[in-house]
Amino acid sequence: MKLHDLTPAPGSNKNRKRVGRGPGGTDKTAGRGHKGQKSRSGAGKGQFFQGGGSTLISRLPKRGFNNVGTVYELVNLNQLERFEAGAVVDRAAFETAGLVRRDGRGVKLLARGEVKVALTLHVDAASEAAIRAVEAAGGSVVVAPPKAPHSQETKPR
Repeated sequence: MKLHDLTPAPGSNKNRKRVGRGPGGTDKTAGRGHKGQKSRSGAGKGQFFQGGGSTLISRLPKRGFNNVGTVYELVNLNQLERFEAGAVVDRAAFETAGLVRRDGRGVKLLARGEVKVALTLHVDAASEAAIRAVEAAGGSVVVAPPKAPHSQETKPR
């Protein structure tokens, strides 16, 4: 027996009823009853419709911690090899080197890898281990002060 010899059992496959396709359908309302949402083409409430009540995800208990804090672009020490010794590296230099892409996010220095050249790094945040490693290589890390959160100004009456 070969693949082209395979056929389904007789009577197991039959064409579906094509409803709502003109006079050749199953007469007048095509088996869909009169009017209403379920009589229209493309009708239905969707697989997860729950009668207009609360959705499943909103009924489930919430656990854990959802951090809505600051999100940083991360730069590791092993990525600093591309800069020359004695260079002053700020956000513009990180962007030029392709290490930072997204606007509106600060740059955070992490301690993965080693740094072998002395650099002056201007970042928004840095881990203590990363600062120690850069200073041990003869460089320095300048951490920018955190930006003040947006104040909610009241409108004058």
